[in-house]
Amino acid sequence: MVSTDSKLLFELIRDFLTVYLPKQKASSPNTVKAYRDSLNLLFEYMKKEQNIPLNEMSFDRISRTSIESYLDWLESRRNCSVSTRNHRLCCIRAFYKYAGSMDMTVTAYAIEIEKIPLKKVAKSQPMKFFSEEALTAILEQPDTGTLKGTRDLFYMILMYDSGARNQEVLDLKVSDIHASLQNHHVVIRGKGNKTRIVPLMNKTVEHYTNYIRLFHNGEVTDDLLFYVVQKGKKQAMSSDNVAKFMKKYGNKARKGCSSVPEELHPHMFQTLKSDASLPWRNATGTFIRMAGSRSVRNHHDLRLCRYADEA
Repeated sequence: MVSTDSKLLFELIRDFLTVYLPKQKASSPNTVKAYRDSLNLLFEYMKKEQNIPLNEMSFDRISRTSIESYLDWLESRRNCSVSTRNHRLCCIRAFYKYAGSMDMTVTAYAIEIEKIPLKKVAKSQPMKFFSEEALTAILEQPDTGTLKGTRDLFYMILMYDSGARNQEVLDLKVSDIHASLQNHHVVIRGKGNKTRIVPLMNKTVEHYTNYIRLFHNGEVTDDLLFYVVQKGKKQAMSSDNVAKFMKKYGNKARKGCSSVPEELHPHMFQTLKSDASLPWRNATGTFIRMAGSRSVRNHHDLRLCRYADEA
């Protein structure tokens, strides 16, 4: 049975996510999602690490000490950066501030959470970039003999070619890519709902055409381009999912190519496209060769081969 304290907590969370943020603050769906993800992850920690069932969660159980332990857990167990740790804390603070303004009995908890300091971020290091050899090694890792490998390869190719942010790629709809013969481009919706049009190379469009044949029955719709299936239903693919498969391919590629960065993350693909100072970023021939080296196959071929032949 849910206690009165637990009911208060979850009612305030519901109002925070469904009323306050989207309707009163006019926050974007991505912003609301960031707050929801932060709170969900906190509850996951409390359940798995503190052994507190969901129906026993309350402001009293989620103490300042628990949240401080949770933040340390993010760094030590989930390998989150200090910036991510601070972002999660800011999301929690915002919720507690709202909760305190709605119910005076929560104010004391909000004051305690506000006392948790943001962790000092070490002076940023120069951004690590791929060498041509490293990017080639990474793109060779997805198993194109499987649907998941085909999806992952296309994701990385599209992210590189478009120069889009990770969340921008995750938000793409099938219909946002225009594959006409003379004007290949993708419509990207960025921060502040600003739209930009980015040309795409022929090889990228070939991978797109193959991808939607396998994942969308070849239909151009307004469905999300990338998704996962959970309990038989299509769900939006998360940034954690992308980070997970990129880390996996980075670790595999590094075994045969020492120049692959130790911490491979999606942002590196975005910065590659825009950084003309890289010594191998002269024109697009290099990427065309790499994207084209994994030729597009039909579904029958996917079940028969591990890697595509050289184009």
